[in-house]
This record gives sequence, C-alpha cells and structure tokens, in this order.
Amino acid sequence: MADQDITKTSLTSTVDLLIHNLTHLSDPTGEFSIKVADGSIIDNKSFDYWEWTSGVGLYGMMKYYQLTRDQAVLDRMIKWFDDRFNEKPVEKNINTMVQMLTLAYLYEETGNKAYLPHLQRWADWLYYRLPRTEKGGFQHVTFGDLNPDEMWADTLMMSVLTLVKLGKLLNKPEYVEEAKKQVLLHIQFLQDKKTGLWYHGWTFKDRNNFAGAFWGRGNSWITIAFPEILSLLDLDEDDAIRNFMIMNLQYQIDALKKYQDESGLWHTLVDDKETYLEGSATAGFTYGILKAIHEHYIDDSYREVAMKGVHALLNNIDNEGALAHVSAGTPMGETKAFYNQIKTSVMPYGQSMATLALTEYLTEFY
Repeated sequence: MADQDITKTSLTSTVDLLIHNLTHLSDPTGEFSIKVADGSIIDNKSFDYWEWTSGVGLYGMMKYYQLTRDQAVLDRMIKWFDDRFNEKPVEKNINTMVQMLTLAYLYEETGNKAYLPHLQRWADWLYYRLPRTEKGGFQHVTFGDLNPDEMWADTLMMSVLTLVKLGKLLNKPEYVEEAKKQVLLHIQFLQDKKTGLWYHGWTFKDRNNFAGAFWGRGNSWITIAFPEILSLLDLDEDDAIRNFMIMNLQYQIDALKKYQDESGLWHTLVDDKETYLEGSATAGFTYGILKAIHEHYIDDSYREVAMKGVHALLNNIDNEGALAHVSAGTPMGETKAFYNQIKTSVMPYGQSMATLALTEYLTEFY
C-alpha cells in the first residue's frame, strides 16, 4: 500500500475496527490467563478486566477520541470505569496504575467529580506506598508478586507517565519531580550503553539485567513513554532533563532503525533476526517515532522508518480488526530463548497499540 493510498477515511475505518475488536475480546477458556505467585488468576485478554492489557487499550481509545470526538468511544470508556467501580476494588500495583492515565483525561473531558477521589487515592498510593528498590527506583510490583528490588522497562509506561499526568492534574509538583527522578533511574539501570536499546529489567539482588534481552515490547514502552512524558512535562528547550531524555530516545530510535525488518516489523528480540516478528512492539515503535517527529524531538529523517511501520501494521490487521503476530503476556525472562517461546495470539494491547500508532498518523490528516 503506497502512502497516497492511505486516506483519512481508510485510517478511521481501520481504527474503528481495532477498537471494536479490542472491546469485544474475551478469553472464555482461560488459555491466556496467568496464575501468579499468590494463586490468583489474571485475565490477560479480556477488555472488561482491570489489568494493564485493558489499560493501554483505554489510553489508545482516549487518543482516538481526543482527535475524532467520536461520542461512542467516549461512552464506552465511561462505561468501562462505571462498571469497574461497581466491582470489588482492584489491587493497586505498577500495571493496574495505567488506567488512571485515561481516567485523568476522562475527568478533564467530563468534569465528573466522582472520578477525583479515585485519582487522588491511586496517586497517593503510587507516591507514598509503592515499594522502592535500592536507590529509590519504582519496584515493579505486579499482581501476586512484589518483584523485590527489580526495575522493569514497563514501569515507565504504566506508572511513571501516569504519575506525571496526575501531578499536573492534581497540582502536585512533587509527583512530577518524582517521575523525572524515575526516568533518570530507569535510564541508568536499563538502557544499554553500547546499543541504545533497553533491557527488560534490572535486579539489584543479583546486580544484572536478567537475560540481558532487548525485548521488543519492553523497548516499545520506552519509545511510547518518552515522547509522552516529554510532552506532558513541557520543559524549556534548554532544560537539561528534556535534552537528556531526547538524546536517549534518539539513541534508541537509531538502533531501532538499524534492526527494522524489511517487512517494516521488528523482531520480538530487537537485535535477533532468528526470533519471530512481533506486532505489538512494531505498533509501539511506530507510534513513538511518529510522536517524536510530530513533537520535533527528532527530525524528519526518521519518517521512512515510521512509515514502514505504518504499512506493516496495515498489512497485518485483518478484516475483524485484529493485529497479527502479537506475543502474549511476557514475564521477566531468565534466558533469551524464553522470549521466543512466548505464544502469539490476538491480544488487547495489539489492537490498542495499533490504535495509538494509526491515530498518531491520522493527526496528519487534520
């Protein structure tokens, strides 16, 4: 598909399909559910379940709504939160925090004051009560597992970006400063100095990066989160943290350019061509690169990489709005081979990350 064949109408239709697929996903057999350390069963696939998988989906929907003002999308987000708040309160952890990112924007959109206590309580928990690692990093606490003294790349998307938004919304500058500190800590311990790519995690216990894997979706959380955080921070152009973040983002994107497959997709281990091509990472990279171009954090020389990603996504979304080649939920791996053994399936974050990417491209038609 050539660029001239992509129209506003075709993009809108594709995103509508993605959102329809996302919001109707379920896992009736429990094949993709995860049993965690405390015995709990986590539904990693269904939209109407409070986990990061639906949280990222809601954020994609919010971006699309902000651009198109599609009332049906707004109504579906409102229904999601209404339904969840009528259920037993969910456990607060790094991954469940990402729902608050969308709720913050929903509060600004609707003015519904019933949302405010939720936003305040979750922000308070993240700032004051989330366990910290050595050196003060956000410990990657998940359902049923404290992951003691571990920092993961996912945290920047799921909780640090959220903390910036909540700090701005609630007029809590200390939240914003803590988020900036967390960005710097995660760069220090997770970004590889040789390549610019990001390791999945760091453990202070063993003083290593686990498998030393440059996991695709983990890297894509960084490519998404950095432009988002930078945009929210809105720092002066000569601000040191702003320029340091842009430098590190460009360092990563330079590596992504090098490792992009001729199909436009990226591999599930970015630097390993023997691992399978993976759709959700491709969507995340495409979104982040486009967003960074649009915000002028990087120049237009990276546009070819982004557009190869756009075409790859469009070529891998079926008539039901499902993105192909998406790896299932991926815990921390102790070997690189572990990542290549993760099943692929239709997963909610495939649709949601593709929604982010295609919505960001859609902005060029407005």
